Amino acid sequence: MLDGAMLVWFSLTGLSLLFVLWDSISNGVTSWVQRAAWILVTLYTGPVGLFFYLLACRRPFPGGHDAFTKATWKQGINSEMHCVAGDATGIIVAAILLHFFALPNGWDILVEYSFGFVSGLFIFQALMMLPMFGSYSQAVRKTVFAETVSMNFVMTGMIPTMVVLASLWPGSEDPLNPSFWFRMSLATVVGAVVAFPMNWWLVANHLKHGCMTLPGADGPAPALGHRSPEDAMSSTPHGDMKGHSMMKMHSLSTGQIIAWVIGTYALLIASLWITARYVPISF
Repeated sequence: MLDGAMLVWFSLTGLSLLFVLWDSISNGVTSWVQRAAWILVTLYTGPVGLFFYLLACRRPFPGGHDAFTKATWKQGINSEMHCVAGDATGIIVAAILLHFFALPNGWDILVEYSFGFVSGLFIFQALMMLPMFGSYSQAVRKTVFAETVSMNFVMTGMIPTMVVLASLWPGSEDPLNPSFWFRMSLATVVGAVVAFPMNWWLVANHLKHGCMTLPGADGPAPALGHRSPEDAMSSTPHGDMKGHSMMKMHSLSTGQIIAWVIGTYALLIASLWITARYVPISF
């Protein structure tokens, strides 16, 4: 039964990935980082990723991208994709490498978390915000809070799923076994679901950005009278992305930042404690 489920899943994943790749090239109006994030998320989550790509990111027609993606919940989904793509990539790379070291699963979790955090922050979050902040170091500094709390929610969903499924499916720790990839796909889906409320909150409070149309990339819709709000943005000096109203970010006080970070780590630790009651986690 598991083999049949994996066959269906991998077949749908292949078709979903081909569509998102094609659409990103032929119909994409977002940054290359945004497109890469959706491609990777679709690779990891298959038809689930494709469904949300169509629902929250894909340009429906020329000139319609801004209006289609402006809802806060859609912006939250797009914002989350950077985190999920970066975190899942780091975690999967770490899981592949760790298989050859045969460490206790507690050490696996720590290494996977570290890889996910580095990939999520220094590649997908910082590079996405680089055009806005002007320097890479500034982009890292301004996105570290959002990445930390979002990553902790992703891991709160991913870790229990990975650990529990590994105990149920012997051999799924081996990257040469198809069950490894199926297990990681399911864990990524669960992590994305758990992390959505946090990303929605970050976007709603202007602490993190969602989907941004490239300046001048989405022109007016032919014969429909639509004009993209991005036209105004592209008319700012040098197409500066800072001219877009959606780019205005708020900030929290130091005390609020510390409280949120501690709270999300507490949630992650609690998920590990609950998981360990059913599947031993050792060091």
